Amino acid sequence: MIKKSSLFLMGLGLTMFSCVSTKKFESLQGKLNEAEISIKGYQAQIQSCRDEKAVIDRNRAALESKIGLLEEQNNMLKKNNNQALKQLEDLSVISSSQAESIKKSLENIGAKDNYIQGLQRQMSRKDSLNMALVMNLKGAIGNLDDKDINIKVDKGVVFVDISDKLLFKSGSYDITDQAKEVLGKVATVLKNQPDIEFMVEGHTDDVPFTKGLLADNWDLSAKRATTVVRMLQKEYGMDPAKMAAAGRAEYLPIASNGTPEGKAANRRTRIVILPQLDQFFKLLENPGR
Repeated sequence: MIKKSSLFLMGLGLTMFSCVSTKKFESLQGKLNEAEISIKGYQAQIQSCRDEKAVIDRNRAALESKIGLLEEQNNMLKKNNNQALKQLEDLSVISSSQAESIKKSLENIGAKDNYIQGLQRQMSRKDSLNMALVMNLKGAIGNLDDKDINIKVDKGVVFVDISDKLLFKSGSYDITDQAKEVLGKVATVLKNQPDIEFMVEGHTDDVPFTKGLLADNWDLSAKRATTVVRMLQKEYGMDPAKMAAAGRAEYLPIASNGTPEGKAANRRTRIVILPQLDQFFKLLENPGR
């Protein structure tokens, strides 16, 4: 009888140990799956950053090629002018005042060289700042679906597109709890760049909209833009002097409104990081002419 009881207890113990091991295994397997998903998300972010950098590198290479051509033309012109001036001086064909005038023209060519180099430095610096800003925004926002939020650089301008389903309740300008979290992360990055100015644009699809005091898509898109700006100011302490709000209605689509997917893509709020043109304007005020 005692022998049978011992065998029973041993069997029961083995069964319990097997159950516990299975639960631990399933828990570890779940954590492993989550880790693999996170890794894939980070790999996608890294690839996106590489794609953005490739576009910037191509644009910069094109600009550097144009600048190089201008420098070659200037050097050739300067060389020809020096030779012509020396020949004229040797032949005593021109007066001293005329020679001095030509020398000043050559000095202006040198000033233009400095001007071109200054533009090149500013463009390189701007590309670097934009790339750093994109990477910081993507890192802060995390592994969100690109259909809901998309960050890119186009023609030297940084754009952050956020879908309306992430920001607003359907057919309204009431902001969602998830939107507050996303806007808070964006605000954290932008506040670390005090010189940055940006515009918040509201966009809709082409479906006519009328509700309450809102007469059409112009009203809806503008109201959504001002709602985002107001939250960035009041909830996250963004400087209102650095922000602007605009309604675009349905007139600047990024996809066809002929499909549900296209309509969904067009219903978005776009944050446009405005280019810092003051440095270029200063250079243009004194181009060495």
